[in-house]
Amino acid sequence: MEHGSGVGIRLTVVGGGRMGEALVAGLLGAGWAPAAEMAVVEKVAGRRQELEERFAGLTVSAQPVAADGAVLAVKPDDVEAACRALAATGTPRALSIAAGVALPSLERWLGPGVRVVRAMPNTPALVGAGASAVAAGSTATDDDLAWAEGLLSAVGTVVRVPEHLLDAVTGLSGSGPAYVFLVAEALVEGGVLAGLPRPTASALAVQTLLGSARLLAESGQGPEALRAAVTSPGGTTAAGLRALEERAVRAAFLEAVQAATERSRQLGRGPGPSAPQ
Repeated sequence: MEHGSGVGIRLTVVGGGRMGEALVAGLLGAGWAPAAEMAVVEKVAGRRQELEERFAGLTVSAQPVAADGAVLAVKPDDVEAACRALAATGTPRALSIAAGVALPSLERWLGPGVRVVRAMPNTPALVGAGASAVAAGSTATDDDLAWAEGLLSAVGTVVRVPEHLLDAVTGLSGSGPAYVFLVAEALVEGGVLAGLPRPTASALAVQTLLGSARLLAESGQGPEALRAAVTSPGGTTAAGLRALEERAVRAAFLEAVQAATERSRQLGRGPGPSAPQ
């Protein structure tokens, strides 16, 4: 095990926002390391106090400390400064979850002695149900990728992709929760239109989405087979699906993923890093 300067810190999370906090909570819950072997870097004093109160024994500071590895969980505009501060600690590897900041930039700011992995997580990581993709930097090893996967698997599912596919990951799973929330809104409104009280429609819509996702994940069947199983010839589901197909809902989702992917590419080529909106 590599140690930055004998301080016994296995991981520094640079950024104490919601995603950084979720990662710490997930790692502690999974038994990845005790709080005493982890640190969070947070600039805002009030936020530092909140983190100290929630995670007893966790090192919380305003500046990075040396560690075996670090996670960059700051806003894209703050990544360069965070990288340069982290580089001064001698931490040998880093995982960046900052949207839109490419590996060449991360490697330049961190310096040649730091092995870098870049990831694209999504917001369900906040409840331990995220979907993340990781891509290796030019000097990152399989061990570094496995390390990054081990961190992110504490808050969800992880896949490996080459960096050029991270824009597509952004378009699908990065922006995907917003698509699902829009579907949830529409289902609730549909229930209300059909005569259900709004709280009832909301409860049914949320559980329908949750149950359907679990069925898809746990049944071993693909979405096409599950859709066919619930669609009787000439039945109610067939009528509903016909209405969706007539309004090109499937094509709209395809276009949404493509549009978000292209926007991610544009932001990555822009004058400065920006998070996907």
